[in-house]
Amino acid sequence: MNTPQGGDSARIALTVGPVPYFWGRQALTDFYAEVADSAADSVVLGETVCSRRREFKTDDWLALARELAAAGKEVVLATLSLVESEADLKRLRRIAEQGDFLVEAGDVSAINVLSGSGARYVLGPHINVYSRATLDEYRRLGAARWVPPLELSLADLAHINAGGATLATEVFGYGRMPLAFSARCFTARHHGLTKDQCEFRCRDDADGLLLKTTDGRPFLVLNGIQTQSAARACLLAEREALLAAGASRVRLSPTSRGFALAIAHFDAVLNRGQDPADALRALADPALAGPLADGYAHGRAGIDWSHA
Repeated sequence: MNTPQGGDSARIALTVGPVPYFWGRQALTDFYAEVADSAADSVVLGETVCSRRREFKTDDWLALARELAAAGKEVVLATLSLVESEADLKRLRRIAEQGDFLVEAGDVSAINVLSGSGARYVLGPHINVYSRATLDEYRRLGAARWVPPLELSLADLAHINAGGATLATEVFGYGRMPLAFSARCFTARHHGLTKDQCEFRCRDDADGLLLKTTDGRPFLVLNGIQTQSAARACLLAEREALLAAGASRVRLSPTSRGFALAIAHFDAVLNRGQDPADALRALADPALAGPLADGYAHGRAGIDWSHA
């Protein structure tokens, strides 16, 4: 292996985040077969957006988790980012009690269940942590790792992790950014349907439903009850800044096109010394899902891009 750029030999682990979209069973199976053969270190499995999406049931996710673990991947089981019903809580409790894999808390209700069971868990990106004191409190409640909120800059992260990271830190480094959740389903509303009779129309949009501004620029993406950025976050060229901020892991959020290429480029640049310029040009391909952005990491508007 080549020495990573900057002369620092520290490896930055790569995590494949949960698939945020409603893909069919075969698409999910094919996707995770690719992931199993990739350079990714960890995989987060499970439905995080909508409880009505049941292409894979809990038993299916657990079976897939065992297969990926056998392929050498660390597996983390995700929970919903918005828990709305007793049925959602029942699934959450089952995931929390399974005991074989780490669990990622999608919201604070999951932390209540997980900390009560004594399980070690990951703080997902939608848990509001903006200070060292808050992070220390979650560590006392059983957190083993955290994914900082998307809008937190690397400079702010370095301040929180000053003197050494309290928890292993995993930065959201690639993919469309999850911005907000609502009890309403925006995809159903777009099609003139109700949430409970949505006809699963989000299945038609493998990377969400793109919204543009009045002058035609990509702006947001509707993904059921979730709103995403149209742009893809991309911190491929930020290896030194990530390490300086105390990050030891980078999360890559799945897209339907070119994701295996993204994993390979992040591994090559972050861990094998490849010049990021060629990799950035490849990932900026307009055939992929949305333009690139890194504004939040630099304390600017999230849509900004430093390498235009």
